[in-house]
Amino acid sequence: MRTVGHSAGRDDDTDPGAGGSRRRALLAAGLTSAAALVGGCGTSGADDRPSSTEKAGRGPSESARSPSPSPRRTRRRPELPRGGRRLFPEHRLVGYCGLPGATALGRLGTGDLDDRVAELERRGRAYADGRRVLPVLELLATVANPGAGPDGTYRTRTPDATIRTFHEAARRHKALLLLNIQPGRADALGEVKALEKWLVRPDVGIALDPEWEMDPGQIPGDTYGHTSGPELTRIADHLASLVDRHDLPEKAFVYHQVAESVVHDEKALAVPEGVAVIKSADGIGSPDLKRHTWDRLVDPLPDRLRTGFKLFFEEDTEGGTELMTPDQVLGLRPRPSYVMYE
Repeated sequence: MRTVGHSAGRDDDTDPGAGGSRRRALLAAGLTSAAALVGGCGTSGADDRPSSTEKAGRGPSESARSPSPSPRRTRRRPELPRGGRRLFPEHRLVGYCGLPGATALGRLGTGDLDDRVAELERRGRAYADGRRVLPVLELLATVANPGAGPDGTYRTRTPDATIRTFHEAARRHKALLLLNIQPGRADALGEVKALEKWLVRPDVGIALDPEWEMDPGQIPGDTYGHTSGPELTRIADHLASLVDRHDLPEKAFVYHQVAESVVHDEKALAVPEGVAVIKSADGIGSPDLKRHTWDRLVDPLPDRLRTGFKLFFEEDTEGGTELMTPDQVLGLRPRPSYVMYE
């Protein structure tokens, strides 16, 4: 997610450089306890609860039954928030990320949630370019911590109440909810499986931040973590199994990449049917630096992989540089299928 102080041209997997102190400060200031940040933000609203009539076991026409049997209803297959069952090439995803109460971690951590989604909707229109724009709320669901915590995993899970609040907002606005995972020292696939109650819904996907996936002995914020092609394949295969078992539409799986070293053996990544895997270039800097990072990270791409691109409201504009415009972003090749603002 936030790659504090990172220069878009840097590719050092052992030391985040001068930004390391800012990275550690960010963790210490805002991420030591995700539960403390979001514990009061959730609601107890229901998801897909039956109506009182359905609970009673009667339909609206029961009082006026016909002697002939009613025709059997055909079950409608689950669809994406704005219709259809395939993400690409029909849609372009445009998103905000964040965590309630942590304003440094993205736009979704500030202001009223519905206002933010409406703002995102307006911003996304410039990215249509012949596709249907699908808004995305990327919520930090597993947050890396600078401290080990009681289980030694250096991560905190966002409470279900907060995830429910964001899922309800996504439903209201016909948006996609992506649950972002910063594993710390926890197992990334294990963190995905812990979110299964949400992932069986047709409008919820996964985003992985492997720069926060640490080896034993590593501490988040001190160095870049990493993932691998085989691990990404295991996660994608698990999502594909959920799609198959629950007859879900295509499931989004994003992995953010700040540097080449953050993903090892990427050629081994195999994309299964039913899952749209998106590699999001996560570099910070001026438009020229970001294009340079983009060219390094997306050439070559594994088969069937889609691309994403991240823009930073603050870091990209430090020193007086301008934030890249939608036209500039759409001028990248291959053209990004997911554009995310932090």
